[in-house]
Amino acid sequence: MWQKYITLNSPQEVAEILAKNTNARIVAGGTDLILEIERGLQPDDQTLVDITRIPNLDQITLDENGIIHLGAMVTHNHVAGSKLLRERAYPLARASWEVGANQIRNRATVAGNLITASPANDTITPLMALGASVTLLSTQGERTIPLDEFYLGVRKTVMRADEMLVDISFPALTESQRGTFIKLGLRRAQAIAVINVAIVLDLGLSGVKSASITMGAVSPTIIHATEAEAYLVGKELTEETIAETANLAMTEAKPIGDIRGSAAYRKEMIRVYTMRGLRSLLNGTEQDDFPSDPVLLWGEETSDVSHQASEHKEGDPIITIINSEEYVIEGGQDKTLLAVLRDEVDLMGTKEGCGEGECGACTISLDGKAVMSCLVPAPRAHGAKIKTVEGLADSTQEKLHPVQEAFIHEGAVQCGYCTPGFIVSAAKLLEEKPSPTKSEIEQAIAGNLCRCTGYYKIVDAIELASQEK
Repeated sequence: MWQKYITLNSPQEVAEILAKNTNARIVAGGTDLILEIERGLQPDDQTLVDITRIPNLDQITLDENGIIHLGAMVTHNHVAGSKLLRERAYPLARASWEVGANQIRNRATVAGNLITASPANDTITPLMALGASVTLLSTQGERTIPLDEFYLGVRKTVMRADEMLVDISFPALTESQRGTFIKLGLRRAQAIAVINVAIVLDLGLSGVKSASITMGAVSPTIIHATEAEAYLVGKELTEETIAETANLAMTEAKPIGDIRGSAAYRKEMIRVYTMRGLRSLLNGTEQDDFPSDPVLLWGEETSDVSHQASEHKEGDPIITIINSEEYVIEGGQDKTLLAVLRDEVDLMGTKEGCGEGECGACTISLDGKAVMSCLVPAPRAHGAKIKTVEGLADSTQEKLHPVQEAFIHEGAVQCGYCTPGFIVSAAKLLEEKPSPTKSEIEQAIAGNLCRCTGYYKIVDAIELASQEK
């Protein structure tokens, strides 16, 4: 695991650490990095540099020139929940909503998604279509690079080891522009893209003035369907032009076959999904199935930890608030938060199912947001507020939480292993939306897997708890 964990107060401090230490790695959401470390894909002598407490990095802004800016700590749920981005950058909002599940989206950052540089990553495709650029900071200064020029191949970018991504910028969609993002996965949630497509059109009275069509998971990097884009310009958006554009996009895709789909299947799906995306723009239905107020699993007291730098290495305690009680944790600084909760604090309710952020059994509340504790480095808990399943009941009155009562009443517990994660997710939902719809309940538990397949009883229990609450 890591040898040293440092929390810093400014991007300039981060740049100085990166310049001096070749083994230093930035950790923001950590949803990719922690897995790489756990699997032995990263060196053990690393210094992790935590940027989560740097002020204002989680801001989404629109400047006076009509350019939208995303800071390095903007998460996918920040994007999905942003009214500005739903109105002025819908393809990105939709793509962010398609990433993982809420517990992942509450930690994973858009900047991290770009830096990981997988051709199947969802947010690269719409940002490429929107004409985005990234700004990189080092001790030598800043440089801004168009996203088209950022990638060199699979998981390869032009970013140097001493640089930090500090800004993502792109023009906001104008009144004449429309866009969408559409993705094919093998399941409804927590799915890696088989293919994805982003489309941005500038529509005039005489037809399409400009077109941007980008495709993911069909090449070593995200690519433009340049022939399809050129074909559309100057033409009316009709069923005939949509079909021809889709055929051209299919021709330009150069996919490989893998466990998620054959090359031939991917090419055909590019044709189908390009057609569906264009047709939705023609009919004005691109946002019909996107929630106007998406579930985020943010509680009523979502808080940010104080911006105070703290260096953590072996022997330093982690001081944190868990279930309203202060803990001084002497060991486990090189572990995940899940491991520390179980091994050092003896809170066994939080379970390890997959250890990869897939099953939700380890769901907790961290500073008011539901997260997968198996992907959070334990030192991130220093100065934070945590709630586990043990903290939901009212101990002063010896009364269970309404969700716990409802799970018992409805028989929603089967083997019980996944139950704590479901209960924490449901409790966060009821803080956010006291009277959720069935669709909102399904959104809330999309990141929780029940291996006994007991979802109907679980949904019934959450509906009952909302009535009781």
